[in-house]
Amino acid sequence: MVGGMVAACLPAARPRNGGVPRRILVIRPGGIGDAVLLMPALLALKKRYPQASLTVLAERRNGGAFALCPAVDRLLLYDTPAHLFSAIRGGYDLVIDTEQWHRLSAVVARLGSAGNSIGFATNDRSRLFSHQVGYSHDDYEADSFFSLLAPLAIAKPARLSLPFVTIPQQALERADQELAVPSGNRFVAIFPGASTPERRWGAERFRVVAERLGQKGIPAVVVGGKDDAAEGEVIVQGCGGVNLAGRTSLAETAAVLARSALLISGDSGVLHIAVGLVIPTVSLFGPGIEAKWGPKGEGHVVLNRRLSCSPCTRFGTTPPCPSGARCLAEITPEEVVRAAKELLAKSDRL
Repeated sequence: MVGGMVAACLPAARPRNGGVPRRILVIRPGGIGDAVLLMPALLALKKRYPQASLTVLAERRNGGAFALCPAVDRLLLYDTPAHLFSAIRGGYDLVIDTEQWHRLSAVVARLGSAGNSIGFATNDRSRLFSHQVGYSHDDYEADSFFSLLAPLAIAKPARLSLPFVTIPQQALERADQELAVPSGNRFVAIFPGASTPERRWGAERFRVVAERLGQKGIPAVVVGGKDDAAEGEVIVQGCGGVNLAGRTSLAETAAVLARSALLISGDSGVLHIAVGLVIPTVSLFGPGIEAKWGPKGEGHVVLNRRLSCSPCTRFGTTPPCPSGARCLAEITPEEVVRAAKELLAKSDRL
């Protein structure tokens, strides 16, 4: 609300002639998934302007993701007042606002830019950018972020360059300490978490998957935050798996994924980290938009019932479901196990 009121009072931005940008600010509020899928664009931006200082303005909840992107020189936090004011006072040569809908980030872009600014033309926020770019619900999100670089003559690649996630060595060492899987043994990572209840498949279903894979000699390692720890205990109970939920940082979780043979997950930021590490995935979709968020290409299986009521997520929000998220509930553990086994059987060729 406040962002909209301020936006209405600010004059429209105008393109400015300028040289090569030396100080660049990229704004990325929101969740981990957006942050991860922004990384290919950040890497391309840094490649184009290697001498520029690249600052990212993120939030506490997604800021840790940028430790996985070496293109980022400095991280500011959107929800830390001193950091926010620093961004506004920055006088950057170029500001790129990657937020899709809300207006506050557009206000920050307008106030923080001494040069040009780029953002999505999704509503009246577009007048605050010197260069506006279209946005579609039907485009893969990494491609949408790349479109923000078009005014800089940075072309979107035909396919993403992989891997685009880099893990700090310290995180790899810490993950190896936490893993109780014998060195060289394959294991499957499971992430049961989600940003909303409607996107959770359920611990009992994941437990059946872990049990079936364990019977084939493939243990499960559950990853996630503290909110996922209780579900993790249910999932590994009686199947010889390991529950690391709540025990690793985001970078350490990425390191665990890098050691895994496969990730099984719902529509989540952890899923996109696995994609960026070139780890095969089995993902469960229903409320979320598969075209925008589903992993692409060989090595990824997306399970989606495609009911008439799904996807229901719009403008970044998933509404409460009156039918108990039937779109996910109808996906069976047997389907997930079958998809996982097929990917594991050919993973040496991926």
